[in-house]
Amino acid sequence: MRITIVAVGRLGRTTEGALAQDYAERATAAGRALGLGPVEIVEVEGRKPGRDAEGEALLTALPTGARLIACDEGGRAWPSVSFADRLGRLRDDGERRLAFLIGGADGLSAPVRQAAAELIAFGPQTWPHALVRVLLAEQLYRAATILAGSPYHRA
Repeated sequence: MRITIVAVGRLGRTTEGALAQDYAERATAAGRALGLGPVEIVEVEGRKPGRDAEGEALLTALPTGARLIACDEGGRAWPSVSFADRLGRLRDDGERRLAFLIGGADGLSAPVRQAAAELIAFGPQTWPHALVRVLLAEQLYRAATILAGSPYHRA
């Protein structure tokens, strides 16, 4: 199951960008034998500022046929083991592509939320969108290690 993180904003060579890319590469390596990955990060920019333009850019950049999961503060917060189990079930149920959507500083537009099959959150706090990219990539890596039985995740 190919996994794409589609995120608003270009992090470039920032600390957050490097860390998110590192975790995406780790998730790809750890998930390869499990049928998870590769994990790629696609960065988009709205043609104009604001949630609607960013939402349009997110939806335009989606891989064809991908199941959409949007990162939104109103979404469900999954414990890491449950998140891993969810990814494993999606893979086992035949999902071939999964796309996680991360909006900009103003959040996601209504059309993006409506297009998503589900919404996930990283707790009740509000996180900078650059850090959400890191958190998501790390959780994808953690999920692969949980499914592989690796000691990285210690419950």
